Formats: sequence, C-alpha cells, structure tokens
Amino acid sequence: MKTRRFAVNEYVTSKEIKDVRKKLGLTQKEFAQLIGISKPTVERWERENTQIKGPIVLLLQMLLHDPDYALQFEIPARKLPIRMWYMYKNKVCTLIDVDEVKQIVQIKNYADNIMFRAFGSNQKPDIEDYREFLESRCFPRTRDKMKLVLRDLGIPFYDPYLIIQKTEGRMAEDDFWIRIEK
Repeated sequence: MKTRRFAVNEYVTSKEIKDVRKKLGLTQKEFAQLIGISKPTVERWERENTQIKGPIVLLLQMLLHDPDYALQFEIPARKLPIRMWYMYKNKVCTLIDVDEVKQIVQIKNYADNIMFRAFGSNQKPDIEDYREFLESRCFPRTRDKMKLVLRDLGIPFYDPYLIIQKTEGRMAEDDFWIRIEK
C-alpha cells in the first residue's frame, strides 16, 4: 500500500502567526483560547524569530485558507439572564440563552449533526420548546414517589430548571448533559 503524503509547510514564522491572528481580529489571549494553548506561548511565538513546528503549522494553513472557519466557534456575548450549554460528553452542542420573563429563547448550535443539537432541526425555538426541552432532561412529573426524590434534591416542588441545576440534566445511559452558566 502506498504511503500518503501531504503538502503541509515544515514550519511557520512568528510573523505568520501574528498576521493570521490579526487577520482573525483576535488578541493574543483570544487566539490562545481558540487554539487551546497558553497566552505566554503565543507571546513567545510572536516575539522569538524562530521556526515553529508542530500542529500549529497545519492549523495556520487551514485558517489562512478559510479565516471564517474559526468564527463559527465564537461564543456570542451574553445578553439574556439564563445561559445553558447543552453538552455531549465534553463537546459543546448547543448554547441556549433565555429570558423567561420576556419569553425569549436564542440558540447557537455548534454541532453539525441535528441529533446532537438541543432542539434538533428547530433553529428558532420558542419558550414552549425550551420548557419541553428542560422537562425532557428531567425525570417525569408522574414519577412514583416524586416528592421523596425532590426532597433528596432539596427542591420544594417540580421545576425542571431547578432539577437541572442539581442534576445537570443527566439521564441514565445518556452522555448528554447541561451546564448552567452562572
């Protein structure tokens, strides 16, 4: 079997790293967060005039080819009182922002597969969709001995949001869960 080869640069320079970062409109800290390294590493890369090798070479090549690719992972500013992260294991699937008083729900999907999105193919869920979603991540209202379960959780009445705060919306044999941002 023939070995496959790839046309990837051998290294990148500090100038190339700085140029890509600036082209993306990111600070050193933001760029470090995007690529999963420390800010001091970015600072050192940009300061030292050396040949930088490793995974950053391919990543920079990809970002130069499609600078907008990184922007699809950007987290929008929080404008509503409730922010939840619908997760699958350690992967972000859907960001959910909610104002229950004004009955506003805004989402941003980070998963391509609709089976991993909080609201499936629904891109504009309303407050009822949100409430149904929350309840789907809890034990049912009709659960036998529900008052005992609620007492064990320290919750006075059945409220899916309060239950999710305590349980993270984790279900048996299910790797989906919800992180509520405080």
